[in-house]
Amino acid sequence: MYVESVVRWGAWSILLYFGLVVSAGGCPPRCVCQPEAKVICSGKHLNSVPEGFSSNVRCLDISHNKIKTVGRRQFSGLLQLQELDLSDNIISMIEVEAFQGLQNLRMLRIKNNRLKIIPVGVFSGLFSLRFLDLSQNEILVFLDYTFKEMVNLQTLEAGENDLVFISQRAFFGLQNLQELNLDRSNLTFIPTEALSQLQSLTCLRILRLTISTLPNNAFRRLHRLRSLLIANWPALDTIASSSLIGLNLTSLVISSCNLSVVPYSALRHLVYLRFLDLSYNPITVIQGNLLGDLLRLQELHLAGGSLLRIEPGAFRGLAYFRLLNVTSNQLTTLEESVFHSVGNLQVLRLDGNPLACDCRLLWVVRRRVRLNFEGHQPTCSSPDAVRQREFRDFSDKDLPTLFTCRPPHIMDRRSQEARVEEGTTVLFSCKADGDPFPFITWISSHKNVVSPTGRIRVLPNGTLEVRFAQVQDSGTYQCLAGNAAGNDSLAVKLYVKGLPHNRTISFFSEEGWVEPSNTQAVNSSAQMAKPYPFDAKTLIIATTMGFLSFLSSVAICFVFMFLWSQSKGQIKHTATIDFVPRSSMSGGGDGGDGGRFTMKLI
Repeated sequence: MYVESVVRWGAWSILLYFGLVVSAGGCPPRCVCQPEAKVICSGKHLNSVPEGFSSNVRCLDISHNKIKTVGRRQFSGLLQLQELDLSDNIISMIEVEAFQGLQNLRMLRIKNNRLKIIPVGVFSGLFSLRFLDLSQNEILVFLDYTFKEMVNLQTLEAGENDLVFISQRAFFGLQNLQELNLDRSNLTFIPTEALSQLQSLTCLRILRLTISTLPNNAFRRLHRLRSLLIANWPALDTIASSSLIGLNLTSLVISSCNLSVVPYSALRHLVYLRFLDLSYNPITVIQGNLLGDLLRLQELHLAGGSLLRIEPGAFRGLAYFRLLNVTSNQLTTLEESVFHSVGNLQVLRLDGNPLACDCRLLWVVRRRVRLNFEGHQPTCSSPDAVRQREFRDFSDKDLPTLFTCRPPHIMDRRSQEARVEEGTTVLFSCKADGDPFPFITWISSHKNVVSPTGRIRVLPNGTLEVRFAQVQDSGTYQCLAGNAAGNDSLAVKLYVKGLPHNRTISFFSEEGWVEPSNTQAVNSSAQMAKPYPFDAKTLIIATTMGFLSFLSSVAICFVFMFLWSQSKGQIKHTATIDFVPRSSMSGGGDGGDGGRFTMKLI
């Protein structure tokens, strides 16, 4: 009796459903009408949009057909439609107001078609749309006001098109857009002005571009942006210091680019950043004490790069730091001093690096049970005694004998004291041995660390060079050789006498102090003995040139005087001068007899 009732009720339900469908309009040929007002016309070899849909259809799938054109008001009457899928057709034209009347449409997919341009007005009437997928088309340009009526759109997928230009007001009206994907295009610059229209954007993905520089203010006005993904830009090697200014990011990915250094200046103001991924860039070093402004940073991924070292203090000040992923790099070690607190570290990916298992990695091995290696155990590459052994293979009793270091030792400890005259260049050597190989640091007489550049510098082999020594350089210099096992030091002294014009070079080697040869000294003395800065030939040439210049000036003056005299008309060529000679015996009064003479004028 119960079974009969169930069957009867099921039959009435089916009849009622089909009755409603028929009364509402029916199901188009070659389409499948499912419960909950869902119509499937996918993969039916349709050449045009079918007709005869029920007015209560909510989900319509016309994907994987051969539709070429979507006409004006093609879907009028489908007032309840919420989802429309036109993907994987060969649509090359969508007429203006094609979707007019779909006032309840929330999701529209036009993925993988042949659209080259979208006329303004195509999306007219789609006030309720939340999701739009235009990816994998051939769209060349987004024109002004293309999306202006889509005030409730939240996600726009526009990747894998042939975009060469995005007009400044293309995104005008997308006041609620939260996610934008611009994967793979032919853009040659960041569409900064267009992006600035997206005041509510929280997630931006820009992939596979050929831009080489991220300019200053590239993403201005995007104050709500929280996630920025830049990936697969093989030419990107420069990130301007103010390129990310104004952003309050919590997640930043700049991967598979051509960055050779961590963009410290561009990152400095991102105080809310929690996730940073710089993987697959040829970055060789993470420098110390330059990431401290990223107070909330929790994760750093730098996998597949060219990392050679992470300097002590690299993550100092990062109290919330819990995950470091540096897999597949060229690291030989990772010292405990790199971190603010190793107690906060939860996940560590060190696999794929040529690790030297010595005392520097002892802190990692001791935490091998508590640390999460995500299923990828670090493996020793050296020394030979532990080669190819994974960290989990070591027992606690093995650690003190296997993970060891040899403190540094300065090999030549002979006294080095230089007394030189001002202007001399002096070299102090400092060679050390140890395991791992010690790092050489010089402390100046003024208690400052000597840098590799400048007049006083440290050479690559650890030698201290004082070029053109000055009196104020006098004092004691200290060589420090250090590694993870300890330090060794050696002091040298320099005395500089204030005598000018001396340019000799002396240095300390394994054989002692080396002075310049006698030949060099004689040549230097001969050069300084020259009384004149010019030789005789130079003086003769200079005198001749000056004399010729003087004659030329005199000739020009005579020519001007001649031309001036000719312009004055008839001129007397003689002049008669009367004179009275002054008496030589008196200071005044009358003189003697007068005289006259005539002078010829030229």
